[in-house]
Amino acid sequence: MPTHSTNYDPDKGRKFVFVTGGVMSGLGKGITAASTGRLLANAGFDVTAVKIDPYLNVDAGTMNPYQHGEVYVLKDGGEVDLDLGNYERFLDTDMTSDHNVTTGKVYRDVIESERAGDYLGRTVQIIPHVTDDIKRRIREAAEETDVCLVEVGGTVGDIEGMPYLEALRQFANEEDDDDLLFVHVTLVPYSKNGEQKTKPTQHSVKELRSIGLQPDVLVGRCADRLEEAVREKIALFCDVPTDAVFSNPDVDDIYRVPLVVEDEGLDAYVMDELGLSAEALPAAERDRTWRETVTREREGEVTVALVGKYDLEDAYISVHEALKHAGLEVGVDVNVAWVDADAADVYGNETLAAADGVVVPGGFGARGTGGKIAAVRHAREENVPYLGLCLGFQVAVIEHARTRLGLTDAHSTELDVDTPHPVIDILPEQHEVEEMGGTMRLGAHTTQIDPETLAHEVYGATECTERHRHRYEVNPEYISRLETEGLRFSGQAGPRMEIVERTDHPYFVGTQFHPEFRSRPDRASPPFVGLVEAVRERQAAREGQEVEV
Repeated sequence: MPTHSTNYDPDKGRKFVFVTGGVMSGLGKGITAASTGRLLANAGFDVTAVKIDPYLNVDAGTMNPYQHGEVYVLKDGGEVDLDLGNYERFLDTDMTSDHNVTTGKVYRDVIESERAGDYLGRTVQIIPHVTDDIKRRIREAAEETDVCLVEVGGTVGDIEGMPYLEALRQFANEEDDDDLLFVHVTLVPYSKNGEQKTKPTQHSVKELRSIGLQPDVLVGRCADRLEEAVREKIALFCDVPTDAVFSNPDVDDIYRVPLVVEDEGLDAYVMDELGLSAEALPAAERDRTWRETVTREREGEVTVALVGKYDLEDAYISVHEALKHAGLEVGVDVNVAWVDADAADVYGNETLAAADGVVVPGGFGARGTGGKIAAVRHAREENVPYLGLCLGFQVAVIEHARTRLGLTDAHSTELDVDTPHPVIDILPEQHEVEEMGGTMRLGAHTTQIDPETLAHEVYGATECTERHRHRYEVNPEYISRLETEGLRFSGQAGPRMEIVERTDHPYFVGTQFHPEFRSRPDRASPPFVGLVEAVRERQAAREGQEVEV
């Protein structure tokens, strides 16, 4: 993938694409923005993104997955909104916490500056102090790039988002007109008689214009492409050219959205409006890896059971995507089957029993832990390929201690503070921690991998760098006792155990880290690829076939 443009003259100034949403949240404005960014990167430009989250939290670290989906972890340890994960996957770039702007961050810095006397006695107000801080953060995140995509979370009209829209209004007055573009994504629903309705879009744009922002581009989210008459009506009532109204219809795979965007010509329009067309790579020289990857032919389907306690796909979105990426690389479709870890009968669950592989993801708290341990036992006893992530790594250790070593009350002190066998215990540096937000072991850390192990075969190297998010680890006092009866710790970071595997099993891997956060459509995570390959081999063996992987 292009890392920096060799054609674009940075003296011309950075370009900004601001993306807002109307009518309702969850329309997919982030995917629309990320897809456009992917195409700009294919054309040779260095693209980055900023996600604005208007909530008062400083970061997403303390948020309930049921309310907000997974907490995505960046390389610098930033705990951010899951949309940053989509930007990293689509743009194939590693971002930092500076690319996530929250109201909590902004207000905290403004108040700290006021307490330090930085405002020299002036009255501290939303305008200019808060809006100035917002603009500063956007500009700093955009440094050394050609194009910066800025997504404003929420919906136009939300009270939480007003300071950000005001900041963008000021931003537009401070930059040259050809250096920024406003894209507004709205819902175009169907009426009962099957007519595409434009009134929600009209009202949303009216709301945006009342704030002082006129969109340059409108993207209609609809089940199907917008009819030409509908595009013309939207253009007329919203005061944009018809050529600036684009469709973003539903697709069966989000990774095909860039193909839709390209077919619609949205990327070409954006480049023209920003004055980038002359510097873009010719069409024949643009990177086609994305299209080749997502359209690659796949044969057959495998089923992987995901054993978790949050019955919400967004709570495990990076795991779902990493399995999809692995399927793209191996050449099969991966069907993810949900198994509720909080159910009473996980060990005898029909979905679990029918699955070709098992993944136990991360999580916090005691609820559902028994089901996860039961899933580990099923995978071990039935030789089902297994991948445990963070807590999934820890419950694999607990299950081994209980069933193979006879330590029937073994547990994690996070889940049972009085366990007589704390095989999982709190990290030493966590004992004095009082604040919960941003205080876990977070971000990218390097793991040393033992040669001639399954982990070494999976990664093809003697070390890996992956992202972490945990407070507890394997208790060093139990390591020598645990490494018997087929269990081996094959990856370490100093004294910490990072990878566990079973030597008496076809594919049994647990990682204290979260490899799903670094998985990309065209660069799948090695542990996930290994799992899907093992699943495919097992499936073929059960069907009496041979398979090449």
